[in-house]
Amino acid sequence: MTKKAEAASSRRDFLKIAATTAPLAAVAVATTEGEAEAAAPDLAKETMQDTAHTRAYYESVRF
Repeated sequence: MTKKAEAASSRRDFLKIAATTAPLAAVAVATTEGEAEAAAPDLAKETMQDTAHTRAYYESVRF
């Protein structure tokens, strides 16, 4: 029975934390001004970079 009580309390604790942090996250998103701009591409790197092209692709796919 001890394991059931511990599992139930951890679920309750998770729900309490989730209920209090969701409004805080919404306020943080709402107070952020403007939109982030993509950086200029560094052609020396071979990794995927954050450019206007990649942002346009992500916007069109809507991940």
